[in-house]
Amino acid sequence: MQTTLSVPDISCGHCKSSIEGAVGELAGVESVNVTIDARTVDIAFDESALAMDAIVDAIEGQGYEVERS
Repeated sequence: MQTTLSVPDISCGHCKSSIEGAVGELAGVESVNVTIDARTVDIAFDESALAMDAIVDAIEGQGYEVERS
């Protein structure tokens, strides 16, 4: 599954590396890419191995708020 999350607090390279590192460590994540200018996180993951809530928790655990639609 692929999804894009909006994370309005993203503003710099540190944000990018922090979020990509935390999400990338989760079992089931195939790829993660933060786009600083768009303030988004693109994630490809195996939804049978990983719940969306775990991804959101990993991002929020780094101190960033995820906008939920």
